[in-house]
Amino acid sequence: MIVVERSVTVELESGLQARPAAQFVQEANRYGSDLFLEKDGKRINAKSIMGLMSLAVGTGETITLVADGTDEETAMDNLVSFVTVS
Repeated sequence: MIVVERSVTVELESGLQARPAAQFVQEANRYGSDLFLEKDGKRINAKSIMGLMSLAVGTGETITLVADGTDEETAMDNLVSFVTVS
């Protein structure tokens, strides 16, 4: 299976902090695929609120989303939409 990877700029007004971070993790947990988020060379499990908070992703920052699994395309499309729709 091919791993899907996309770099996106976070457009959320408050970045991926607090509530948006929790909503992002909740969305990621809807999928069976392994999902990761990378920033500044650090990779975390996109289904982990603690991991996501540790990256402190702000507005305008570029992150890389990585998906690997049976529903990777759907997961990727929805997570990219989540961070780019402000």
